[in-house]
Amino acid sequence: MLAYTYVDRGRFELRKKPRPEIRDGKDAIVRVTLGSICTSDLHIKHGSVPRAVKGVTVGHEMVGVVEETGSEVKNVKPGDRVTVNVETFCGECYFCKHGYVNNCTDPDGGWALGCRIDGGQAEYVRVPHADTGLNRIPDGVSDEQALFVGDVLATGFWAARISEITEEDSVLIIGAGPTGICTLLCVMLKRPKRIMVCERSEERRRFVREHYPDVLVVEPERCREFVLANSDHGGADVVLEVAGTEETFRMAWECARPNAVVTIVALYDRPQVLPLPDMYGKNLTFKTGGVDGCDCAEVLRLIAEGKIDTTPLITHRFPLRDIEEAYRVFEERLDGVIKVAVEGGR
Repeated sequence: MLAYTYVDRGRFELRKKPRPEIRDGKDAIVRVTLGSICTSDLHIKHGSVPRAVKGVTVGHEMVGVVEETGSEVKNVKPGDRVTVNVETFCGECYFCKHGYVNNCTDPDGGWALGCRIDGGQAEYVRVPHADTGLNRIPDGVSDEQALFVGDVLATGFWAARISEITEEDSVLIIGAGPTGICTLLCVMLKRPKRIMVCERSEERRRFVREHYPDVLVVEPERCREFVLANSDHGGADVVLEVAGTEETFRMAWECARPNAVVTIVALYDRPQVLPLPDMYGKNLTFKTGGVDGCDCAEVLRLIAEGKIDTTPLITHRFPLRDIEEAYRVFEERLDGVIKVAVEGGR
């Protein structure tokens, strides 16, 4: 089969590999029908994910059809259309039982697919712990509608859930890339009083204005004064930082009111500094969100009910054989790209 492979720092290649096989009774083999590229894949490519294994098939954002299941798999069967969770998790350890599946203690637990074990930018993928890592796609929900459930949408949903948002709050989201927009969609479910989005790219600011006209949009240079003018207590009640730069990390806590919640959703490629003398007296609560894919079934239900729609994010489509070009367009942010859909090889 065709599989996009991490060869060395700065180098991915589309290679021929053997089709994966069942190794454990809890495994499933999924034929990938639609996948996508995530910024985390770029972090792997450029050496910012030390745990990534050279030779691994990359990709952790996909939907497909179950082809084969191990003897212990009970929740899915061959022929089921499924979303694949970015995290594989056992469902039995302390962290899984408390809903923190990203911290699963199983050897294949947490973010393994496309990082430590072969992922889904391929024709087929082996999914360990299939009963927990796969969710059946409801009838009437397309592959495109379900594509982002297991990763960027799960990230946005988790971030909104832990941010303690109320209907009285002014919420600032920093970054309107794919994860930022998924975070925005999930924040909108909380119905806060006001939502502001800060984004540097004029194209992405235009995208937000076009699709979500009730959301206030601002560029970084004006963000702090804009937030002060559009909040009630000297800053945003909740800030979600989804951009992942030193500048936006500082902006997040500077734009927060005293006693606010600041949720760090972004993945950074270098350490950030908490300038505690400058922050003294703000009494901020920092939460490091990341992704915890424990809500995928609920997210699929919301999609089926028409309450979440991420299909506008798919701006470009490529067949698997052209994945090099897909990466080029995505990484260089060409032609107004938000997300690309990569069609399965068969």
